[in-house]
Amino acid sequence: MGAGTSKANLPTSSSTETTADAASQLGAPDCPICGGLGYVRRDVPLDHPDFGRLFPCGCQAEALRARRLQALRTLSNLDYLERFTFATFRPEGQGLPPDRQANLRRVFERTQDFAQHPEGWLVLRGGYGCGKTHLAIAIANACVEQGLPVLFITVPDLLDHLRATFSPAASQSYDERFDEIRNAPLLILDDLGTEQGTPWALEKLFQLLNFRYMSRLPTVITTNHELEELEPRLRSRLADIALVQIATILAPDYRQAGTGQAHSDLNTLVLYADMTFDSFDLRQTELEREHSENLRRALELAHGFVTASSGWLTLTGPYGCGKTHLAAAIANERARLGYTALFIVVPDLLDHLRAAFSPQSTIPYDKRFDEVRRAPFLVLDDLGTESATPWAQEKMYQLFNYRYVSRLPTVITTAKPIEALDAKLRTRMLDITRSTIFGITAPSYLGGVAKTGSKTSRPRRTSSGRKS
Repeated sequence: MGAGTSKANLPTSSSTETTADAASQLGAPDCPICGGLGYVRRDVPLDHPDFGRLFPCGCQAEALRARRLQALRTLSNLDYLERFTFATFRPEGQGLPPDRQANLRRVFERTQDFAQHPEGWLVLRGGYGCGKTHLAIAIANACVEQGLPVLFITVPDLLDHLRATFSPAASQSYDERFDEIRNAPLLILDDLGTEQGTPWALEKLFQLLNFRYMSRLPTVITTNHELEELEPRLRSRLADIALVQIATILAPDYRQAGTGQAHSDLNTLVLYADMTFDSFDLRQTELEREHSENLRRALELAHGFVTASSGWLTLTGPYGCGKTHLAAAIANERARLGYTALFIVVPDLLDHLRAAFSPQSTIPYDKRFDEVRRAPFLVLDDLGTESATPWAQEKMYQLFNYRYVSRLPTVITTAKPIEALDAKLRTRMLDITRSTIFGITAPSYLGGVAKTGSKTSRPRRTSSGRKS
């Protein structure tokens, strides 16, 4: 034997003997490799990084596996989360319209598939209380039943566990704890983005995600945030479509579901209840034929957008030309068919967001903003009439960008020429692959004298005071 090597079953140094004696009860008494010590040294050259280090003997494999399983289960608290299973999840939701039911069902089936074949990464996105944590725990419980070791942990708790290892009274070193987490056969991280974004925390999260990314270890992540809101290094690991599948849940907080009043304090559609397709006036006796035909095309376009599952429709034109009536008619028809639609005037929306910062607000800003940007169908009336402060421009761009990337159906009305709108919003609206812009050429409806000389009917006013 050369001077630069050491036999695995011949622990010679006093420090090795001391360590091995402490672990002597861990090995099999009749093991021909370790002689009952439970640890061995590898036969490697002197300059090898493993030279002199102790490693568990193969006779400990089953005991080590059992200890790791128990450690993961203790960290996961799965004994207290047994009720969160696929069987106890309601994939039809509570009081959801058909489009959201279909979305929730698709995500439910995707998580079931992942639990049967946990490969790659699965990111579950959605608002507060939408069911993503339930589904994540259901994956964990299903995998445990199959005998697969799982670590389920919220991100803030994960960081607390790592910090706790620096205590003199800690029963486990930092390296041991971190290695235990990053090598978990299946890791489920709940609530990414809710942790305090200190440099240390971000560094640990990146080290963890990067290790699992490079090792292609199965990982499930839930988050209330969009990828664009996460730290760039973390985002880069979640954006690899070759490894990561992202499932977005559009259902609202189940605690508020079933009331029939989704977005009740934001949605002003009730004020436009009389603006329907049937009540829309083509003004054939008042307008020149060219303008009347233009209104007819706008009406047909609006009709066709009622059941849209993606894309944008922007109606432009002067005040009183009928664009708000058509936008409200789309939303009212969707409501009649059992779908949801959020109708809101842009300046009112920004007022609601500002109010969420008040200490007296019962709804936090993040939750309020999520209500709007995740709405399955959104009507934004009077874009361009809001005060163009930097804050307002930022919020509108965040809203537009989210709905653009998520391809959520959106109706926009504006009296401003498109080229007069904020450039960042304009780039989203002008993408002809996702957006249709229709300019209404008819002048404002003031109830003037018809071409035939007879009076047209007076314009109706809604309960909000707006002309149709």
